[in-house]
Amino acid sequence: MKVILVPVADRPECINALHVAFELARKLGASVCGCHIRAHRNSEVALRSDSSSSELSSSADLNAESEASWGGTVDDTVSTSAEGLFSKIAEQQNYPVIKKPKAKPGAMWQEKVGSPEKVLSIMGPVSDLIILSRPTKKGGKLARLFMLTALLNSSRPVLVLPQSSTSSIGKRISIAWNQSPEATQAVAAAMPLLRLADQVTIITCGPEGGAGPKSAQLVSYLSFWGVKAKRVKSEGRDDAKAILKAYQDTDSDLLVMGAYSRSRLRQSIFGGVTEFMLYQANIPILMLHS
Repeated sequence: MKVILVPVADRPECINALHVAFELARKLGASVCGCHIRAHRNSEVALRSDSSSSELSSSADLNAESEASWGGTVDDTVSTSAEGLFSKIAEQQNYPVIKKPKAKPGAMWQEKVGSPEKVLSIMGPVSDLIILSRPTKKGGKLARLFMLTALLNSSRPVLVLPQSSTSSIGKRISIAWNQSPEATQAVAAAMPLLRLADQVTIITCGPEGGAGPKSAQLVSYLSFWGVKAKRVKSEGRDDAKAILKAYQDTDSDLLVMGAYSRSRLRQSIFGGVTEFMLYQANIPILMLHS
């Protein structure tokens, strides 16, 4: 991982996301790219600020939600305060602020105008990791839009953090394993972190009767990378809660999993592991949906 992208607004949850980003960047020898995204001032069309990233509405709706959720009007003042926050934390972390990409790690600031869907669909795929905080339970529609857009439109791993301050993550990593291509790709994307972890646990639910590799084969694969992993079979009828309990029992500080291995519509209607982890489990999760 060489490029970590963090959408930035002058908000407490962004402070947490930036501190985590710089901490991981230092371990990985990566650069941190902070990006403030705002709507076109005069655009007549922008994404709706709700859970659906495929619907359109007026930019006034997006601007109003931006003002309510991110603490300020959509103007140059908000952009300046976001940039100031990024620069301040970069300085605290002893990261030089750079204007152009360099081989040595640095902190680069960008500001983009447009919908989150458009901007993150462009910037996400040319990043190695996207870090943001999950929305609050009481609102946070725009934050929800950013999270789902990053997850569904970037084809890159997304680290979703709790709203509150997060201690050091990545020392004890759990993998939610369901033999799916999404889980396989999430493991591959998280390999730089897995190789640095002190503890790696593979969590399974029920019989491994799928077409994909079993957890024993994943253990063997990780061994080629120098990653020693142990397997834990979670118990319970509810897979999501069983995974969360196994995560907590192993004292893990990061969960790696594929996102929406079943259809997103089906999960949103009937529930699913991805939806539970995004909106109910207040833990750091590295997800990948391709």
